[in-house]
Amino acid sequence: MLVIAITVFVTLVIVIVVANFTSGEKKVEHNINRLYSSDEPQFIRSMSLLLGPPVTSGNRFEVLVNGDEIFPSMLGGIHSARETITFETFIYWSGEIGEQFARALSDKARAGIKVHVLLDWMGSSKMDRGYLKMLKDAGAEVIQYHKPHWTGLGRMNNRTHRKLLVIDGQVGFTGGVGIAEEWTGHAQDPKHWRDTHFRVEGPAVGHMQAVFMDNWIKASGNVLHGPAYFPAIPEAGEGVAHMFSSSPTNGADDMELMYLMAITAATSSIHLASAYFVPDGLAINALVEAARRGVKIQIVTPGNHIDTHTVREASRGCWGDLLKAGVEIYEYQPTMFHCKLLVVDEYLVSVGSTNFDSRSFKLNDEANLNIYDRDFARQQTAIFDADIAKSRRVTLEDWQRRPLTEKAIEKLLPLIDWQL
Repeated sequence: MLVIAITVFVTLVIVIVVANFTSGEKKVEHNINRLYSSDEPQFIRSMSLLLGPPVTSGNRFEVLVNGDEIFPSMLGGIHSARETITFETFIYWSGEIGEQFARALSDKARAGIKVHVLLDWMGSSKMDRGYLKMLKDAGAEVIQYHKPHWTGLGRMNNRTHRKLLVIDGQVGFTGGVGIAEEWTGHAQDPKHWRDTHFRVEGPAVGHMQAVFMDNWIKASGNVLHGPAYFPAIPEAGEGVAHMFSSSPTNGADDMELMYLMAITAATSSIHLASAYFVPDGLAINALVEAARRGVKIQIVTPGNHIDTHTVREASRGCWGDLLKAGVEIYEYQPTMFHCKLLVVDEYLVSVGSTNFDSRSFKLNDEANLNIYDRDFARQQTAIFDADIAKSRRVTLEDWQRRPLTEKAIEKLLPLIDWQL
């Protein structure tokens, strides 16, 4: 009997591991042919139709740099809500800013506003349980995404990494920020991180709401709809954009596909800011080919100030071919660099929750906003240049002189880099 019990246990463990680390579906496996450039109509047509939903005009965007700008704007949005608030995030930790959000959301729920909060169970593991009680007692509906349960053992490795706040279905926020003390301030020291978030008005906010609903339905089985959540949204500006998402169960490769298509269409420049930059072979090939055809590529990643050094070592191990091709790579020096931004040819700006790594491309639920606007792109490039000014460039010679211990660790990292 003991042998049978052990066999059953081992079999169960193997089944759970396989279910969590494989999808059984085909992934993007081949290089994408360059058939058009970013300034041709076919580029935006392909991005719109392949990634869905179609691009929409009439939008206005505001960039928010670091916590001193981000959190007051988000809290102001919550305070202004008249009917509904939908909020999804990965990181929500204890601290003063976490309590401010919990109280603001609770106040709105007590005032009769319909408040729906979707927190990743793992990402909110450092959250004061009192915040959950406060929200629920106030009448807010709170769900922890993929909280461990025997019926969901095969989904334990699938986290929602999306960052979405939608007010009355008409104003949206997205970007890289989490709800924690590390994001407060203005990146003034290693305890206060560098990040960017975006405020959106216009029809694209409807796309943002739909992305929230995608996971809300998965987590609750309840469909929130009607004009309180999906109102008719008037034009707020002239910006063209669309919000799209990916998850292991639906459009798993959409994020990597977007990056590959954008890089392949690039003609003059690529600016990439990535908190966790661990490109796979396809992404490296696409970047190298772009550099060889004359595209100036600049990448900013974290330096020594990073919350997980394993990822940094895995990232640095990927840089050889990129540096040889002339790609400029910079390590941000003052603090943890948590931005997630892609600017192509000072035209496409892609922002949201997605990191440039296999976990974001294959395992997490992610959401990005693509903006097609040259003035806005130039503004993001200027902010990018300011980050470069606070970064150290890594040359090929620097990379080749890495410590032997780092090189040895890198030999082992390919075994797990698809989890990073």
